[in-house]
Amino acid sequence: MGDCVASLAALPAKSVDLVFADPPYNLQLGGDLHRPDQSRVDAVDDDWDRFDSFEAYDAFTKAWLLGCRRVLKDTGTLFVIGSYHNIFRVGATLQDLGFWILNDIVWRKTNPMPNFRGRRFQNAHETLIWASPTKDAKGYAFNYEASKAGNEDVQLRSDWLFPICTGGERLKGEDGQKVHPTQKPEALLHRIISVCSRPGDVVLDPFFGSGTTGAVAKRLGRGYIGLERDETYAAAARARIAAVETAPEQGLTGFPAKREAPRVAFLTLVEAGLLAPGVELTDQRGRHRAIVKADGTLSLPDGTVASIHRAGAHVQGAEACNGWTFWHTTTHGKATPIDALRQKIRDGLSAVGA
Repeated sequence: MGDCVASLAALPAKSVDLVFADPPYNLQLGGDLHRPDQSRVDAVDDDWDRFDSFEAYDAFTKAWLLGCRRVLKDTGTLFVIGSYHNIFRVGATLQDLGFWILNDIVWRKTNPMPNFRGRRFQNAHETLIWASPTKDAKGYAFNYEASKAGNEDVQLRSDWLFPICTGGERLKGEDGQKVHPTQKPEALLHRIISVCSRPGDVVLDPFFGSGTTGAVAKRLGRGYIGLERDETYAAAARARIAAVETAPEQGLTGFPAKREAPRVAFLTLVEAGLLAPGVELTDQRGRHRAIVKADGTLSLPDGTVASIHRAGAHVQGAEACNGWTFWHTTTHGKATPIDALRQKIRDGLSAVGA
């Protein structure tokens, strides 16, 4: 409990793997908004969303971003969400502080609120910025293979389609009113946490609100830290998270990431007898050929002897080539990439480790 900037200062440095920040949007509302039938729109008019000036908002943004960068691990990343009212100012401050923007993501809402005055386009999206602490950051979590496999083997795009938080998911008080005016849908946090963190990681939300980040983090086997200064919101978040059960371990096991798999040399395939010296390899269409040598190199028809990667690049006249996917073996008339043989070695290493 407490102010987010002061609370961030109390956390250990480099202790957090992922930050999701949903800061005040500084909506700058000038008065009540009404529907055509003159009923009042339940808009965000809370004190926490009011700032005296853009300069005051920028100073606040800089303070909490500096706090987040201090507690982020070198391999950590940060998501911040906003609307046209604030996200461009937040993005500029991010870059001024040395963060490196990895993606901007558009959350397109399936059920956005209409523009009742009819003077603007319907505001049907919000923007997320995904950033690393520095330009040269490496090793941050991005479960690419899993996200692609779960998306019909197609890369996840940077435009995400989710409904706003409604129905049974929306927390309401005893008076039937919304506990928090800007509660985010759990589906949005599920995607962020599942794709950009690993089980056991710590997820920080400096504007915890009704606890969506904590609820999803707990369900997905992550640790979480929530900072919140409003006791009503915090109480609702505590009760909500207490009712969440963590998914069983077998449901959280990560998809094998190729970049994190143990390194296997091509020579290992020859030594293991998976490819015998003298075996012919081809590309998928059978246009290029090479002979496997006992020392783990390939011999090409023009006399060139090289690694699987350099041999693949040479026959294509290219600067680089992934030999594991370029070269194939042919069995019963079917071409199979040698990467499948490498996976057999990796599976064996995993079994030994288990």
